[in-house]
Amino acid sequence: MPSRHFYPRSLPARAALLAVTLVVFVLLTGLLDGHPGVAPLRLLQQPRFPLANALPGLLLGGLLLALSRRLFWSYGLVCLLQAVLYGINALKVANLGTPLMPADFRMVGQLRHGGVHLLAGYLPHSPWPYLALLAGGAAVVALWRFEPPLFERRTRGKRLAGGAILAALLGTLLAGNPAWAGIYNARVLWLEPWSAASTTTHSGLISSLLLFDIQYGHTKRKADPAAVRQLLGQTGPALRQQMEQPAAAAAALPDIVVIQSESFFDPSILRGYQHANLTPNLRRLAAEGASGPLRVPTFGGGTIRTEFEMLTGLPLRYFDDLQFPYLQLNQKVVPSIVRTLRAHGYQTVAIHGNDPTFWNRNVAFKALGFERFISRNDFPADAANDGKYMADSAMTDQIMRQLKDSGPPQFLFAISIEAHGPYDITPADTAARDRIAVPAGIEGRDKLELQNYLYHMQHADQQLGRLAAMVARRKRPTLLLFYGDHLPALTGVYRTDGFVDGGNMLAEPGTWLLVDPGHPGKAVHEDVAAWMLPGMLLDAAGIHNDGYFALTRLVSQLAMLTRAPGAPPIHETPAQQKLDNEMSSAALLRMKGKLDRLIDAVLQLPATPSATTPAAAPATAAPLR
Repeated sequence: MPSRHFYPRSLPARAALLAVTLVVFVLLTGLLDGHPGVAPLRLLQQPRFPLANALPGLLLGGLLLALSRRLFWSYGLVCLLQAVLYGINALKVANLGTPLMPADFRMVGQLRHGGVHLLAGYLPHSPWPYLALLAGGAAVVALWRFEPPLFERRTRGKRLAGGAILAALLGTLLAGNPAWAGIYNARVLWLEPWSAASTTTHSGLISSLLLFDIQYGHTKRKADPAAVRQLLGQTGPALRQQMEQPAAAAAALPDIVVIQSESFFDPSILRGYQHANLTPNLRRLAAEGASGPLRVPTFGGGTIRTEFEMLTGLPLRYFDDLQFPYLQLNQKVVPSIVRTLRAHGYQTVAIHGNDPTFWNRNVAFKALGFERFISRNDFPADAANDGKYMADSAMTDQIMRQLKDSGPPQFLFAISIEAHGPYDITPADTAARDRIAVPAGIEGRDKLELQNYLYHMQHADQQLGRLAAMVARRKRPTLLLFYGDHLPALTGVYRTDGFVDGGNMLAEPGTWLLVDPGHPGKAVHEDVAAWMLPGMLLDAAGIHNDGYFALTRLVSQLAMLTRAPGAPPIHETPAQQKLDNEMSSAALLRMKGKLDRLIDAVLQLPATPSATTPAAAPATAAPLR
């Protein structure tokens, strides 16, 4: 049996030991965090920062102490759990350039839906982190076995009462109860809403998680119908004119193929590649259609954020609570371009060579209006892989299998995956990978990751050219929209070489292309955001009667008109701010299915099928899988 003389005998001495343990825990948490804002020395200079960062751990350790009566085991276990949390954060910063955010914890529920396979590739290859974790676990087990209780089992209800209080405090804190906003707010700690990295640096990782959760995780913007009426009053004549344009005849409606290309961007925006042409097919097709930089709401990951904006036309910056929209949507009907196209007789199909349940796509695509979802198990058994994932060539093959030369018009939304990170996975053709030149100064792991990425990215460009050539030979008109969901997480490369425009990697745009390969047109260059793409696509298809998407087209033009002369895109004039606030309310009403009626009422238009109306699937359509 463990000796009961392990601790001091007197009650005051044991209380002093407990106090010292708490102080040491706060100091260790600061050392583990590693940021100057919560470093141990700040405990004397600015105690609120390290104390706030350590508070959840102090409460959890106290709760474990009340349950186990073992002091060092309780706080040792919490230290181990915090070390794991900080290790996960370090991996995210290394790969994506940003620290953990509250919404990231929703990924836990995705581990059984293909998430383990995807995330395992980002785990460290060195054995030392795993050995350290094993040693920490062994120490916790040893403490449980040999450490004696700090106090007697019977405490006349004091232990139960103390444990209940600590559990309540910890539970309300982790739940983001507004009562904790007295501590976790911008006046007490350091909060930069636009920069999670700066907030974490000054206030600590744990504090930043609580800050963002308490300040933004439980609030929703409210729509202002009056602001929307002002916007409609300003745009009314032009909006009415656009919506009343005659729609293309059903027989003349083009097929539409949308390619969301994993991590695709034109490397010419990188220093060292500004004169290279690594995307010849993209550039050739851009000379025959519309293209330009694409502003997306994510970096290095979070594909569904860009995907959501493209399918709905709803800017996610107006929805603070939707960090991972497919995991958080509760609506059975979500307004989208898919529903608008179905209302015009289109068959709607999604294609993705991955687990259909990852990112909850199998449920979200039903809400968005897709009739069918062709996922990994629906591809041929011999579909090619390259590296870790299905090759883009296999996706192109599947697209061409689905395109029919007769019957209703089709909308195919294909999501590639070949170029997904991590970028240290050996590709199928290492000789081709090794021939890819990299700028001077890019060495070691960064060089390998850049070459692997460019190898896969060039495959995406090749498949774009192949698909465009095949589509051009079809008898039916076909619109082709191609865009990258976000920049790849090549953080080491970006920090070494940087971008031609001197911009930050978190704000650099990707690229988009809209072209009719069978009927080349004049080149149009336009800087757009992902949420503007569906309006542009419908306009090109000759479908104009969806009020919201027509409004996004007008708003994008008004934003350019109200921009101060010579001002960069991120600069906002008072007129732009007003327009942005009005558009925010319009988007919120759109999500609730209330905007279409308001547009019809203000413009006195007859009711039309809308993107919020559930469209009945044709009798021949296969069910969504």
